[in-house]
Amino acid sequence: MNENNPPPAPAANGTKLAKLNSPLFIWPTTVALAVLLFFGLGYFFDVLTHESTDDAFIAAHVVSIAPRISGQVAAVHVLDNEMVRSNELLVEIDPSSYSITVAQKEASAEAQSANYKAFLAGYELMRTKVTTAEATVRQSQADADAAEATAKWAQMDFDRAQDLRKQNTVSQRELDAAQTANLKAQADLNSARQKVAVDDSKVDEARATLAATGAAITMALAQWQAAQTNIAAAQLDLSYTKVFALCDGRVTRKAVEPGNYVQVGQQLMSIVPADIWVVANFKESQLKKMKPGQPALVEIDALGKSLRAHVDSIQAGSGAAFSLLPPENATGNYVKVVQRVPVKILFDEPLPADHVIGPGLSVTPDVWVSGFEIPGWVIGLVALVLAFIAGSVFRFVLSRKLNSAQQ
Repeated sequence: MNENNPPPAPAANGTKLAKLNSPLFIWPTTVALAVLLFFGLGYFFDVLTHESTDDAFIAAHVVSIAPRISGQVAAVHVLDNEMVRSNELLVEIDPSSYSITVAQKEASAEAQSANYKAFLAGYELMRTKVTTAEATVRQSQADADAAEATAKWAQMDFDRAQDLRKQNTVSQRELDAAQTANLKAQADLNSARQKVAVDDSKVDEARATLAATGAAITMALAQWQAAQTNIAAAQLDLSYTKVFALCDGRVTRKAVEPGNYVQVGQQLMSIVPADIWVVANFKESQLKKMKPGQPALVEIDALGKSLRAHVDSIQAGSGAAFSLLPPENATGNYVKVVQRVPVKILFDEPLPADHVIGPGLSVTPDVWVSGFEIPGWVIGLVALVLAFIAGSVFRFVLSRKLNSAQQ
């Protein structure tokens, strides 16, 4: 034994052991051990029954607001981060040029309507002319029939006059008169027949004109309908000068001010609806027991509290498979990398109204994947019992050492 370091005296050892065996030391130590066991067992059972990840964030449908027409902004009715309702007026574009276009289209439609009505009136007039021409033809045909009967009668008179002249029954003058009457009757018949032909051609002409007028009416009607379509399109463009909210939500990324000239499709702002969810990127090894419908607790960093939720769905593929440049394992040297799979988690309770929770905020979901769960009071009771047993064993050992030191 080293003379410079003599062993402690038995009395000193006994005093030290007595202090350790004191209730003032044993009970606080037991309580501290129970607290450590409570958190340690809680963490152990949580690892067995839950899966968690810090690679998670809030997601939502972000609605982009863009104009359908170009023009100068006349007014902006919302501010950054303002809560808006569906169909609420957001932005107004100067409607002057679009109002003029509507007036022009309406004037053109009026002209087309007048043109259509004129063709309708002309069509009715031509129908009347066709009817009149057909009546004239019938009258001419009747006149021709009468002339034909007169011509036949004159021919018979002339033939009889010739026979009688051969018999010297009538004079030459009477024969000449019969011949003249016959010639005149034949000429009248030819004239009547020609008039029938002329009147027939007039009927054909009137019918052709009627058909052309009908085609013109069809064209005029099509032009009038096109003018009505142009009016509707111009009125639609005029309605687009007012940009309304497509849904309830909060205005974000507002990038428009009065006086700006905006183009079609230019993003003016975005609206984030209140309907949000969690996208948690779990490791593929954590998905062995994870299924849709399993309960979860989601801790939101911005709130400092956890909310009840449940697993909605699991993406059919890893996040890397749908990236801009997905990995190609068939080329080069292959190195296995644990993949992460996005899991959609929906909240089961409403978010606090006094906090703004939006896309991109960090969360930590804890999904219960086991078929059983140990209540906290059981863990506390087990930790208390183990701490009591450990304290009793420690006190028993100290008591024996203290007795040995006193002997």
